[in-house]
Amino acid sequence: MARLENLISGLEVIETSGDLDKEIKGVQYDSRKIEPGYLFVCIPGFKVDGHDYVLPAVGAGAIALLVEKPVAGTQGVTVVRVKDTRKALPIVASNFYGAPSRQLRLIGVTGTNGKTTTTHLITSVLEEAGYQVGILGTLYARWRGKQESMAHTTPESVDLERFIRRVVDEGGDYTVMEVSSHALDLGRVDCLDFDAAVFTNLTQDHLDYHRTMDDYREAKLKLFRRLKNKDGHFAVINRDDPSWTVFRDATPSRVVTYGITDEAAVRATEVRVEPEGSCFTLKWPEGDLRLSLNLSGWFNVSNALAAAAFALKEGISPEVIKRGLEKVSGIPGRFETVKCGQDFTVIVDYAHTPDGLENILKTARAIAKKRIITVFGCGGDRDRGKRPLMGKIAAECSDFSIITSDNPRSEDPLAIIEDIVTGVKKVPNSRYTVIADRRVAIGQAINMAQAEDMVIIAGKGHETYQLLKDEVLPFDDREVAKEFIKERLQSVQ
Repeated sequence: MARLENLISGLEVIETSGDLDKEIKGVQYDSRKIEPGYLFVCIPGFKVDGHDYVLPAVGAGAIALLVEKPVAGTQGVTVVRVKDTRKALPIVASNFYGAPSRQLRLIGVTGTNGKTTTTHLITSVLEEAGYQVGILGTLYARWRGKQESMAHTTPESVDLERFIRRVVDEGGDYTVMEVSSHALDLGRVDCLDFDAAVFTNLTQDHLDYHRTMDDYREAKLKLFRRLKNKDGHFAVINRDDPSWTVFRDATPSRVVTYGITDEAAVRATEVRVEPEGSCFTLKWPEGDLRLSLNLSGWFNVSNALAAAAFALKEGISPEVIKRGLEKVSGIPGRFETVKCGQDFTVIVDYAHTPDGLENILKTARAIAKKRIITVFGCGGDRDRGKRPLMGKIAAECSDFSIITSDNPRSEDPLAIIEDIVTGVKKVPNSRYTVIADRRVAIGQAINMAQAEDMVIIAGKGHETYQLLKDEVLPFDDREVAKEFIKERLQSVQ
């Protein structure tokens, strides 16, 4: 609980009405989650406006409102008006939860691809070193074996502060989190005190929101500008990415680079990628160490380098780093193998960007014994520019492509597929088919696979749903693949 007057400290308040000497039991921006004694923050969203839900919030027990425009039905309720409630929310959340990010080490990982795997690798190393670690990102918010789903890769500030407060109160040493460009642009992490930031890469994505790559990059840079030039603050930057110098120059903190290139401070040599994993020699100025990962792909070598560079800079011993990295056996929906006793390989991956798709298909090509059959689509209401790019990549890197739906949302699935096909057709002699129904498409891939072929099902990874218009339909690529594999195996018995 906290007094309302203290919660609004630091805000540029335009006016107030009602008693500010109220004890607030909780802060919420979703009227459906309001409980008696709460402060309801009215945020104008992309689809709905919180100001339109004042009456339900008050009816559910809200005793105070934070608004940016006049609202009705506020008799007996304290109203605080500010210029921008979205910018005010992180301040209020930090005030309510007592700025918990200042009471542990907070590590942020940003980039187009690799955030989820990198956060898990960092967490594994820290836990191997004996630390208590909370992890938060696309898959879940997890602390001490308990996990909860979040609405976004990087949740709203109230949810972030609540989770970090729990980690602090229960003896946590670190929180490792994915930091999305949306969260940075919308100010969700404005009041978090990051000690270190990791940059994985920057390739085309989210241009439906950011409009240009420059805007997208600028959003990512905000995380690195927030770091300070003081002991304990540092940035970990991918030396292989063309944007690395921009990120290096943006941060006032110390910088450590990683990559395959010889110029990186922490690098990999003698790399060998195999179906079961990858091996490489980790080199840094003070030594070298041979690592054997249970994760396949050059992109996972890069993710492991990011985690190792962070850990070395953090002062963790190389032996602990080795054990922590080698302990990770897989990340849900990230180059995840579906095994049901079949004589061909099935891989499910979250790849939903041109770079992500190219990475997994090049890895597949390096380890596949025979054909690569790729099933993929593109999300609706998202960056249309990447659709033909992904179509071209699939056609170039696969022996056969099945173009299907991903999460079409409000768009016509066939219109999305048509955008993809324009890229496929740019590749001479490309072999492909269109099957809009994702379940049928996966079934087709499974049934046409022959011994030692590799089926890649890309785009949705860990997701257990499909978004179609206003519906959230149960759908898990891994489970669907298992159904068809088992059905095929039973038919030949």
